[in-house]
Amino acid sequence: MSKDNPQNGRSAKSHSRAIDLIAALASGELSAVSLMQSTYERIAQENRDINAICTLVPIEQSLEAAQRVDKARQQGQILPKLAGLPLAIKDLADTKDLLTTQGSPIHSEHIPKTDSLFVSRLRESGAIVIGKTNTPEFGAGSHTFNPLFGVTRNPYDPLKTAGGSSGGAAAALATGMVALADGSDMGGSLRNPAAFCNVVGLRPSMGRVPTLPKAKETFSRMAVEGPMARTVEDCALMLQAMAGADPRDPRSLDIAKLNPTPALSEQPKTLRLGWAPKPAGLPVEAPVSSVLSAALSDMQHLYPAIEEIDLFELQDAMAVFTVLRAAAFAEGLADVYQSDRDKMKKTVIDNIKLGLDLTSDVLNSAEKQRLNLHKALMSVFDRFDYLLLPVTQVMPFPIEVEFPTSVNNEAMTSYIDWMSSCCILSPFDVPCLSIPAGFDAEGLPVGLQIVGKPGDDWGVMRLAYAFQEHTGHWQKAPPTFEERAHERV
Repeated sequence: MSKDNPQNGRSAKSHSRAIDLIAALASGELSAVSLMQSTYERIAQENRDINAICTLVPIEQSLEAAQRVDKARQQGQILPKLAGLPLAIKDLADTKDLLTTQGSPIHSEHIPKTDSLFVSRLRESGAIVIGKTNTPEFGAGSHTFNPLFGVTRNPYDPLKTAGGSSGGAAAALATGMVALADGSDMGGSLRNPAAFCNVVGLRPSMGRVPTLPKAKETFSRMAVEGPMARTVEDCALMLQAMAGADPRDPRSLDIAKLNPTPALSEQPKTLRLGWAPKPAGLPVEAPVSSVLSAALSDMQHLYPAIEEIDLFELQDAMAVFTVLRAAAFAEGLADVYQSDRDKMKKTVIDNIKLGLDLTSDVLNSAEKQRLNLHKALMSVFDRFDYLLLPVTQVMPFPIEVEFPTSVNNEAMTSYIDWMSSCCILSPFDVPCLSIPAGFDAEGLPVGLQIVGKPGDDWGVMRLAYAFQEHTGHWQKAPPTFEERAHERV
């Protein structure tokens, strides 16, 4: 059992876990219709302040879907695992017959004819898609705002950012609007908002979740799609629904390679952990370091064999990431850039231009360096089972700030440099998970990043689960709408 978090705050037990909702639905204790009604009621209340869900399916349509689930269950039909569970999809992923804007005016009226593969898998698992979660334009940057829907606010302090680019998903989870949410991550878009909003975000191993319809985009393969939830067990549940090989994606992994044994609750006996408080020499704000120092003490109660490391093996990884990211932007958005660049934000334009200007020599050099750095990182894993890092180098910042321009008085050279603690791992196909790790003096969340060897997604989640159950930080939920309104009076 998770122990209660000693800090003040409303318990997240008022937000049921997905596994509990599914059990209640299966037993008949809860109907899909009543769950859907309460979901829309919570969205109506919480979303007016937080702006996490940007597009919502009409409630009548969602209730009809819920009624079909209840009827099938009453008839004794065998239903899929997620049957009746409301779900909102990040606005970067295609959703059939549902507005998908990618946060851009260019796609303000785009309604896809098909689902992205992982969306179709979630529907096949019984989930009911009720809307879309907000994202920055084309997913660029770790602060969720766009000209169509505005800014998504942090539930723990609505004057602060929720992170991004899966900021809408993380904020929706933290406020209990949904129990599961998807995210995508090229440079930290699952991990950063999870850390800022006190939820769990897993960047899976490359290929764990096929990236269709983007499988043919070479450089975009740094980007992955994965699960977000309030707890590790819910995250694992969603990953199992999303994962599995597809013949159209040659890098996709067989679901059998996601080994769900031992169980998440079966704590690993002994582990060698490497802790990098300032990975590759990156600057980290004092409140982040302070919270994570306490988190490491908690982790040492579980696994005493923790060695502090500098991870200088990855000191050149940010340069590689920057080149490959620019190439991915050019590969995926060059056509739109040629036709509609006047409708794009400057940071997106700059990334596409950088990618278009790359020479073959620069790309080849980056790929060679990626291979060398991958070998160096794997040599670190010869000494350690898992690595521990800060997720973010900064605390959630004010919503009017587009991105931090300095960290500890060290100037950032681009709009993504401040999130390098995530970016430096993205080129290497390793699973990375953000787990709630505590709160600063102002009550803002901090996440701990757990990194495993390629393919060891389940092991990463087992370690995260052990830490979650030992600490219980996920149980401290943000203020309710009523509490936020009272504070404003």
